Amino acid sequence: MPAPIEVRKVPLHNVSDASELAKLIDDGVMEADRVVAVIGKTEGNGGVNDYTRIIADRAFREVLLEKGTRSKEEVGEIPIVWSGGTDGVISPHATVFATLPEERVEKTDEPRLTVGYAMSDVLLPEDIGRIAMVEKVAAGVRRAMAEAGITDPADVHYVQTKTPLLTIETIRDAKARGEDTYYDEPHGSMDLSNGTTALGIAVALGEIEMPEQSQVMRDLSLFSAVASCSSGVELDRAQIVVVGNARGHGGAYRIGHSVMRDALDQDGIWNAIRDAGLDLPERPHPSDLGDRLVNVFLKCEADPTGYVRGRRNAMLDDSDVFWHRQIKATVGGVAASVTGDPAVFVSVAAVHQGPSGGGPVAAIVRA
Repeated sequence: MPAPIEVRKVPLHNVSDASELAKLIDDGVMEADRVVAVIGKTEGNGGVNDYTRIIADRAFREVLLEKGTRSKEEVGEIPIVWSGGTDGVISPHATVFATLPEERVEKTDEPRLTVGYAMSDVLLPEDIGRIAMVEKVAAGVRRAMAEAGITDPADVHYVQTKTPLLTIETIRDAKARGEDTYYDEPHGSMDLSNGTTALGIAVALGEIEMPEQSQVMRDLSLFSAVASCSSGVELDRAQIVVVGNARGHGGAYRIGHSVMRDALDQDGIWNAIRDAGLDLPERPHPSDLGDRLVNVFLKCEADPTGYVRGRRNAMLDDSDVFWHRQIKATVGGVAASVTGDPAVFVSVAAVHQGPSGGGPVAAIVRA
């Protein structure tokens, strides 16, 4: 049976700050040794060379090492997924998940938050963008589901991954072994890694059948409604966190999901919050949330048509500011206007994650 989960959102006061995590532990809200996952936003450029992810990662792991009894190697295995880039009003923050002692929680048959974690097999540079990556990710998602105590894919509402992308060094390594990579240089490999990973998630959850190679990054009708995929230079496997609901273990939180149909779709965010279990009026307002919303998690993508609701935009033609930054700032503002809180998790590069031009939304609430 899965363990009950405590989940809290904490701000980052600077790029190397983990003081609010330390305060949660010092105040007895959660134990360092029971932290099972962290998902957060850092204030870097969100690109291949965004080293704020590494800085924040080190700061959080140092706190867990200092205040717990786990070894450095054990702390190093905790999934801490950082998405770089807090464009617009998005505020740097982290959502921390920890198990609770069962004796402290009343058991219930109502759906309550559960978290499972797994690592995929090693993803070689030549796997990225290929069916081999889809297969390895799908196998990892199934392992994470089992760890979360989830047997029905319908109970999975959010799958956060971190995967490797291509760098000059890894491309050179593949070629030295006689292999070829999907791209001959790193540009575009963030979108590629994220999109291929999303297809693996969709396959694992039965949302789609195993795709053909020709459909990867091209058939945009194939997507997962719960995938949130990020990539970076700091690992060589898929780091997979499955978040869903299970029954019988208790806890104070629930999760739900929906999708945004386009970059302005506030209803998609509200629907995810409703799916998590909050009763809302027909035309809700941030004040209707009270203190029950923990956080929302979104992926976004500039619509490849260059239009939103029939109006042309210039994001994809802009050579001064890359569209990743523009759409992230846009959707971050839309999400913050719903929640009333700029500390929202909004990540870009959402091919195969939600409908094309939109993206998936997950919401965690206090039950």
